[in-house]
Amino acid sequence: MGNKITDKTLIDLEFSTVLDTIEEYCISDLGRSKVKQIRPISRVLELKSELNQVNEYLASFENENRIPSHYFEEISKEISLLGIEDSFLEGASFIKIAAISENVNNLLLFFKKFKEYYPTLFAESEDIEFNNFIGKHIKSLISPFGELVDDASPALQHIRKEMNKIRGQLGGSFNKALAHYAALDYLDDIRESVVDNQRVLAVQAMYRRKVNGAIMGNSKTGSIVFIAPEATLQLSRELQNIKYEEQEEIVKILKNLTNSIRPYAPLLKKYQDYLAHLDSVGARAKYAVSIRACLPKIVSDKIIYFKEAYHPILWLENTHKGLVTIPQTLELNKTQQIIVISGPNAGGKSITLKTIGLLQVMLQSAILIPVHERSEVSIFDKILTDIGDNQSIENQLSTYSYRLKNMRNFLKRCNDNTLFLIDEFGTGSDPELGGALAEVFLEEFYEKGAFGIITTHYSNLKVLASELEHVTNANMQFDQKSLEPLFKLHTGQAGSSFTFEVAQKNGIPFSLINRAKKKVEKEKIRLDKTIAKLQRERNELQKKADNLVKEQNSARAGAKKLMQQQEKIQDKIESFQELYDNNQKMLSYGRKTNELLNKFFQTRNKKELREEFTKWSLIEQTKNELAKNEKIKAELHKKNDQKEKPLSKRERTKINKELKQRQRLKEAELKKTEQEILPEVKKIRVKKEKVKREKAIFIKDYQFQVNDTVRLKEGNAKGTVEKIEKNTATINYGMFTAKTDLTQLELVKKGKK
Repeated sequence: MGNKITDKTLIDLEFSTVLDTIEEYCISDLGRSKVKQIRPISRVLELKSELNQVNEYLASFENENRIPSHYFEEISKEISLLGIEDSFLEGASFIKIAAISENVNNLLLFFKKFKEYYPTLFAESEDIEFNNFIGKHIKSLISPFGELVDDASPALQHIRKEMNKIRGQLGGSFNKALAHYAALDYLDDIRESVVDNQRVLAVQAMYRRKVNGAIMGNSKTGSIVFIAPEATLQLSRELQNIKYEEQEEIVKILKNLTNSIRPYAPLLKKYQDYLAHLDSVGARAKYAVSIRACLPKIVSDKIIYFKEAYHPILWLENTHKGLVTIPQTLELNKTQQIIVISGPNAGGKSITLKTIGLLQVMLQSAILIPVHERSEVSIFDKILTDIGDNQSIENQLSTYSYRLKNMRNFLKRCNDNTLFLIDEFGTGSDPELGGALAEVFLEEFYEKGAFGIITTHYSNLKVLASELEHVTNANMQFDQKSLEPLFKLHTGQAGSSFTFEVAQKNGIPFSLINRAKKKVEKEKIRLDKTIAKLQRERNELQKKADNLVKEQNSARAGAKKLMQQQEKIQDKIESFQELYDNNQKMLSYGRKTNELLNKFFQTRNKKELREEFTKWSLIEQTKNELAKNEKIKAELHKKNDQKEKPLSKRERTKINKELKQRQRLKEAELKKTEQEILPEVKKIRVKKEKVKREKAIFIKDYQFQVNDTVRLKEGNAKGTVEKIEKNTATINYGMFTAKTDLTQLELVKKGKK
């Protein structure tokens, strides 16, 4: 795909203003230079890669794995010097080179570690060579302050040791002379000073001939003479000589270091370009945050669907001023190829046109755009614009001549992969003649399959838009009551220009407006009134539709709430039903147990009691198993009903087999339990028989006493012995007394004496 987006289009859409804002977010001069050079990208794969890089950088602001700092100082001068033979770099230059090398290496390691988070940024970094020799080698010789370290070479180390030694001797010698002449009271109160980086004695002028040394200067008044003591002059000369040797060794080391780094000059240039590019990507991501931008879906079919789109420049200006920006939603596709926007002046037609054009250019320049994330867009080969009053003084062209020249260019370049944007289409000439020519141009654009948006006040273009199948009218809404534009785009209907209403709003006297109305043809007024009436009715319908949507949403929310309440009530009913069933079961068990016990009390047949109890237990267990099986079947049927698919014969066989298998396992488990319990039961029986026999012997030999609690052998009622006469006892049952033979009684409890 060739890049056919001209500089004129970028100027018309104020693209440079966007770049100026992005530039402010850069952290380096080269990054700012990269941003200034941003233009629409012709190759789709390269464009998608750039967009993904910016999008990944934007995502890094919201996760814990933030991209490391990539600030750097420019080394273009150093790279140029490396290309010159026998040249050498200073220590500060090497520090900048080492910093860039380490910075890039850190970024390469980071993107390799987090390549799942930043796949496109990692792919971009894969072409960069990882090299830690440059940084390590430089740091082994150069200190962080840009000076050679003492052990940069054995010779330098020896020279600096000698220098330190001489400096020590020099200091000692000077201090000795200072103390000597101070004791003689030859020195001024300041005692010493520094001249040409050398310590000197501050000698009173009257004693200058008594101090051995070289005069280095005097004070302004002449009262003080600055003298370097003779003893230190020789040492100073030695220090200067050795400093010269040090400088020669430093140059030698720097030349060697430069020669070792020189082969890496192309790599260093690549490092610098990579950091500058990353700075540009980061600046675009930061700009995206400021305008709430995102990456819409890029599709292959020709479509522009911008949902809740903002003009980024207008958004930032309004935000700064505390004003609200109205978003626009607009769609171009094969069935809505061209949109003709009409409506009042200052109603937002031009800004809507520019919004679509600028966002498309930004996206094709790898800049994220302020739209809803569900927006969709395709890439166009050409974006053609004709916006504003373009009189050309140089070429002596009028507005209309310039626009005709533009239309000729449009007709040459337009195809089915072109987006054109024309503001105030057809203006600049006689309305009827210019409108007719504009109508022909629109038909040509339509036949060529170009996508586009135009703004106009011409009625014939509005009519043509309603006649062509894939051309749609749209209008900018206007509140006739307040005479204020609403800045909202509505597609599907042409808009009135509201010429007289706008004039009234701007303070034009009513008398003049009425005179103007009389001069306009009646049909034109009727058409304008009809359009205005239709727009007013559409606004009312839109309000009603919005209210219906709100009521529908409210009703849905209420229905959902009722369903939740119903589910809660149903859950409670099921819980109460389960509790009730359990209580009924417990009552049934209690009644059966009571029945068995009463029968036992009457018959005294423990074997029969045990058999009936075991039989009843087995029956209840079987019932429980059957109930569980039924529950499982119900759940399976319920699932089957939800799937709306009947069980197959194979599935039913499998379920029955599973139920039988469970039944067999339960029976086997019950039998096993019975076998384990029977021996214990037998032991308990033996113990009970023994206790029974002992008790029987005790009772047989027992002599009943008064106050004993007794009962008849064939009865359940208990009573207290009141009196014993021979073999007859009087028993008190509370409500009555009775006499019984002692042989018919059983002891329940011995009485207290």
